[in-house]
Amino acid sequence: MNTTTPDVPAKAKAPAASSQQMPSSSKKLLRQAEPYIWIAPSLILMSIFIVAPIFSVFQRSMNKVSRVGKLQGFNNFANFTKVLKSPTFTLVLKNTIVWTIAVVVISTVLGFLLALVLNNKFKGRKIARAIVVFPWATTLVIQASAWNFIINTDYGTLNTLLMKLHLISGPVNWTPTPGAYFAWEIACGIFVTIPFVCFCVLSGLQSIDASYYEAATVDGAGYFQKLFSITLPLVKSSLTVSTVLNIIYVFNSFPIIWTMTKGDPASRTDTLVTYLYKLAFYNSKPGEAAAVSVIGFIILLMCASIYMIYTLRKGDEDL
Repeated sequence: MNTTTPDVPAKAKAPAASSQQMPSSSKKLLRQAEPYIWIAPSLILMSIFIVAPIFSVFQRSMNKVSRVGKLQGFNNFANFTKVLKSPTFTLVLKNTIVWTIAVVVISTVLGFLLALVLNNKFKGRKIARAIVVFPWATTLVIQASAWNFIINTDYGTLNTLLMKLHLISGPVNWTPTPGAYFAWEIACGIFVTIPFVCFCVLSGLQSIDASYYEAATVDGAGYFQKLFSITLPLVKSSLTVSTVLNIIYVFNSFPIIWTMTKGDPASRTDTLVTYLYKLAFYNSKPGEAAAVSVIGFIILLMCASIYMIYTLRKGDEDL
């Protein structure tokens, strides 16, 4: 019997090459350029609204500038010489340092303590948080005007309240000297910056794992031991960021000083920002005003550099 074996099927052919073709050179270029295309609008806006004004201020600080703002040539840093030799500038710089340090340090301490309170669970916590954020949500001009109204000698709220409580027999002048008025400006600055510090620290506190505190409690740690061993180390980064941002914000704060005193009398309550404003628009000295602005910029740049160095060193230690 003639048997025929079935034909073995031929080996399947290798699958055809994928029809998907490699992207063309133009598509490759587009993909490579895509990140730069997305970031380009930001760079353009930064160049127009940040880099260009900074360059213009530096240029004006090193040139003789007419009253109408026209550059009249390099003046061998005469603007800086006039500013640095002025006794008013020395007073203003001291005021700025005192103002910045006092407001930042006190608001940081009080904001941290307030954050510790608001981090606890208690009845009405949401209402308390809303009340705390209110000064931050109100414009500085309104805040400063309200403080002026409170400490006014004739009709101020403070005198009225104390007289109704029979704590004083008559109106008290709460601003007898420029130093006293400057102290009230510092108090106003502290009041409006506490909420910022408070909520920066509060965000850090809420990110701490509760198991750390539970383990410390089991080991017999008290409140202050947990505060210094757990809380402070874990919110240090939040405190650092809030402090740096607060320094920049307070250093450049214009509305409080200008609304309450306009830097008077005789620049005794001026800071750098109000002083350069007077130089530019009251005394028609745009070149000297630009020099003051550059000095302020350098001071803030130094503060930012210290923070960057600290951050980079901390990053290296973590590695």
